[in-house]
Amino acid sequence: MNDKIERFARNPNRRRFLRRVAGVAAFAAAGATARQAAADPALDALMGEGQGDGFGQTFDQASRTIHMPKATAPTLSPQTADITEQAVKTYDSIVARGGWPQVPKIDELHLGMRHPSVVDLRQRLAVSGDLDPNAVGNDVYDSYVEAAVRRFQARHGLSTDGVVRPLTLMAMNIPADKRRDQLKVNISRLKTLTTNLGPRYVVVNLPAARVEAIEHDVAVARYTAVVGRPSRPSPDINSKIIAVNFNPFWTVPVSIVRKDLIPLMEKEPDYLTQNHIRIYDVHHNELQPSQIDWYSEDAVHYTFRQDPGDFNSLGHLRIDFPSAFGVYMHDTPEKDLFGEDLRYDSSGCCRVQNVRQLVYWLLDETKGWQPEAIDQAIQTSNQVNARLVKPVPLHWVYVTAWSASDGIVQFREDIYGRDGLGEQVPPQTTRL
Repeated sequence: MNDKIERFARNPNRRRFLRRVAGVAAFAAAGATARQAAADPALDALMGEGQGDGFGQTFDQASRTIHMPKATAPTLSPQTADITEQAVKTYDSIVARGGWPQVPKIDELHLGMRHPSVVDLRQRLAVSGDLDPNAVGNDVYDSYVEAAVRRFQARHGLSTDGVVRPLTLMAMNIPADKRRDQLKVNISRLKTLTTNLGPRYVVVNLPAARVEAIEHDVAVARYTAVVGRPSRPSPDINSKIIAVNFNPFWTVPVSIVRKDLIPLMEKEPDYLTQNHIRIYDVHHNELQPSQIDWYSEDAVHYTFRQDPGDFNSLGHLRIDFPSAFGVYMHDTPEKDLFGEDLRYDSSGCCRVQNVRQLVYWLLDETKGWQPEAIDQAIQTSNQVNARLVKPVPLHWVYVTAWSASDGIVQFREDIYGRDGLGEQVPPQTTRL
């Protein structure tokens, strides 16, 4: 959805862009040592998600490219629930041994520092299996600690830069028993979600703000996403992708007209004109913004439609699927949001980084829609619809903790407060 409309009343507080980092040795499931983890290619892939050239495309160069060149374990597969149950046993053992220590609050810990908090940091990472247990008792932030922090960050969906800042510290200091309970809460979800998945499907995991294209129980590609902010959460969806819309119009939903557009027009009367948004009455007659009383509810009775183009809030591509919620998966002109750790910023839709790659995959079996044809359709700026020859099942799910077939235990924060385990929601982005 339109980023300026959605965030017009929010104070600018932009978080830094994710850095590109080199892949380092991976970690195994909780309880494994760092030496064992170093041989795990699944974590190499996980930690390397932010790298690659994205099939040579340049339209998303404003932010990191998310392309998985290696086949990896999907979040949802028939095995996920059983493997997560095994992870619960591992965390039961951690809890029985007293859990892990709290790392004292500090603005930043990074490579080369010497600080008393590093002693607690080492112990914390060793208990969760991210650091060799023989590497504790030292206050130096050396390369072993940095690699362990990277592994921890990858398992928690954070920037894998090896630096302990507030978001990483907050994730580390969630107690072991709460993480164990988080795994338990998600087992029932996983058992429901992983039945009858089929050979080819798309999963949007909302807490992870991530999209996976899955074939035969393998995540053939992953894409960073932006999903609904806590005040406007994205819904759970079970549907089928039936078409791709090239260079679409965007019709502003009534909810956004009421909550965002009307207050914005009171402040910036030329906003609609500047953003190529046209107004139509019930008879499809075009009106001028000056003809609307923006200080009344009259505006919600009109249709607001944004022209196609680089400025369009849906970008150049919209993935079409039946839904009662009026939400989409789509491109966006605001590529830099994909570089945030906290990507909960839309009014419910799912923006997909490098969505063109996903469209290549969706239309792979549709005659006449090879990558060259897709690129050409985008470049012409014409409104074109491509119907999939075989609809692809789509699942928007809410999974905050899991262990997939690679044995890696992963956690994401309970952004919508649905786990029932108390406050652990990270602050949402505040960006104009």
